[in-house]
Amino acid sequence: MALTLKEEDAAHWVYRGEGAVNLVLAYAGSSPSFIGKVIRLRKAPKNGLESKGVSVRNSMALTPLERVLWKDVDQLISSSDKEIVGQVYVEHVMKPLLGSNYVDAGMHILVTREFLELVEKNITGQRPVWRVDAARVDTHCDFGLLMSDHSLFAHGSPRPSPCLSVEIKPKCGFLPLSKFISEGNAIKRRITRFEMHQTLKFLQGEISRLSEYNPLDLFSGSKERIKKAIKGLLTTPQNNFRVFLNGSLILGGLGGVAKNTDICIAKEFEDELKSFIQVDDVLRTENLFTLVTEALQKSGVLDKLLEVQKLDSIDIEGVIHAYYNITSEQCVVCKELSEEQAKTYASLHSASFDESLRIVKDYLIAATAKDCSLMLCFRPRNEEDSGSVYNNVYLESTKQAFHFKVYFIDLDLKRLSKLKDYYELDKKIVSRYRQKIKMDQARNEGLKACNGIAVVEQL
Repeated sequence: MALTLKEEDAAHWVYRGEGAVNLVLAYAGSSPSFIGKVIRLRKAPKNGLESKGVSVRNSMALTPLERVLWKDVDQLISSSDKEIVGQVYVEHVMKPLLGSNYVDAGMHILVTREFLELVEKNITGQRPVWRVDAARVDTHCDFGLLMSDHSLFAHGSPRPSPCLSVEIKPKCGFLPLSKFISEGNAIKRRITRFEMHQTLKFLQGEISRLSEYNPLDLFSGSKERIKKAIKGLLTTPQNNFRVFLNGSLILGGLGGVAKNTDICIAKEFEDELKSFIQVDDVLRTENLFTLVTEALQKSGVLDKLLEVQKLDSIDIEGVIHAYYNITSEQCVVCKELSEEQAKTYASLHSASFDESLRIVKDYLIAATAKDCSLMLCFRPRNEEDSGSVYNNVYLESTKQAFHFKVYFIDLDLKRLSKLKDYYELDKKIVSRYRQKIKMDQARNEGLKACNGIAVVEQL
């Protein structure tokens, strides 16, 4: 970590977005060391770790049981409290699975407390209010993760040609078929987790409209269904879809749930694409759908991602039993079941310790793959670019050729301690969706009854 960002550097870093754990800043200065880079900074919950002065490094270290879980990854378990296991996880676990050409693990750089305090002051007005209320920059964390800005092609100096990038959060691309899914939760085999979770978020007021996106369309391999998925994401982007032009956001939200794409937003977006896609109005967005679809199919990244997601082969309803095996705790799930119901999970509780470790580890890796994002970046291809290392796609309708690159981002390590939370969330998601179905059925029956009464009265 030779590079250090100091107070005087803060003015050159601008807010790009944030998730639950990290803030992302993009570099807007002129230093060759940082052009074309972004930095991820840790956040601290207000009244949480930061207020107690606890170093984030200690909080990120692997627990003794996690060291057993990841025993096959020497680089991970050898990380001390002073090293960051998240980057090591990306480099040595996710990168081999998803492909070295599509994963950027980044590098750590030092940051001073003065830099972090000034960054916090500079970006507060750009962050969503609810994000500001929940967390702030962790000024006790003296490092950041420096990565290439995958919304740009810049490497060393900005390129004059326009650059357009699309960020997609694909979510889980398959329906679980596990025999360990309880009879009462069989709906999980027919309805995507994404759709069910949308219902919960809507009922909790987190979103104003259910998404039109279906992950099964995106992962289908069908051009028409992939286009349909991208159109659904654009219509209801929430926090699952963003578009950047030359590194500046032109659709989607920064750090929160974006507005639904109404007629005005769609028109503004169409106008923004004018410098990039050379075709008449109304058709630019449709051509963008085609461009993204072609790049996704040509790269094959969705197939790679789906393969890793499917490491979760027995669903959380099975994994939770393996979790209790390795923690040596009494299985509270079985405790709530009848003797007959518990027999379903007997094979899991009789599995070896190493087999239980494998089940849990595979689930956590799959969880990373279900929660990551894809960044696709495009730039027009010129004649002098014939020797370029980048893939290219051709847009037949506009007679334009584009270079493109694809990267997975947000490949965060999922902690073992969260597994019980995942199980409880799964129960809540399915329960609320089943309640919604019953309410819809009751409403439909009521409408039928009212219509019947009206017909009788007319007679």
